Amino acid sequence: MDSIKYYDENAIEFFNNTAYVDMGETYDRFLKYLKRGDHILDAGCGSGRDTKYFIEKGFKVTAIDASEEMVKLSSNFTGHQTIKMDFNEIDFENEFDAIWACASILHVPKNEIKDILFKFAKALNDNGILFASFKYGEGEQFRNGRLFNYYNEDSLTKTLNEIGIYDILEIWKSSDVRKERENEIWISVILKEKKM
Repeated sequence: MDSIKYYDENAIEFFNNTAYVDMGETYDRFLKYLKRGDHILDAGCGSGRDTKYFIEKGFKVTAIDASEEMVKLSSNFTGHQTIKMDFNEIDFENEFDAIWACASILHVPKNEIKDILFKFAKALNDNGILFASFKYGEGEQFRNGRLFNYYNEDSLTKTLNEIGIYDILEIWKSSDVRKERENEIWISVILKEKKM
């Protein structure tokens, strides 16, 4: 995936832009479905910001990232070894109470997103929780060395209904929390794996 090359080449700049951003409101929405000590997969952990927060709040965290450079930076930042793994390599089974995919699977091509969401479902325990966020809009775009997929409420709901393995608990729009990026809109979703 070309996006990995971007993160390898721009790791320090990306780390500096994201490691100290306040995600408090989104954490609160996600963590209300979990209990202290639950096991979270931070899927595409980037700087390690969220892994660090979850560990400090008493959760067990497995962090993965496909970029070698981000793996080094996040491991150093969190004091917790990040595993180098891309989404296609995920092969966990009934291992996590929740998956946190913050601004990560938005780099997965739309024709592969269902496969990744199935892998996530397999990795989750029964009734596991999944958080994911995407750029708001429609289609796909290769921009500044990275692929972005875009969804709105209708297209994201349609995709999830077609997969049929998650219940949508929450879906919402928000502005980017980084300074000077407030005009960028995101769509986020919290899902619960259906009991099959």
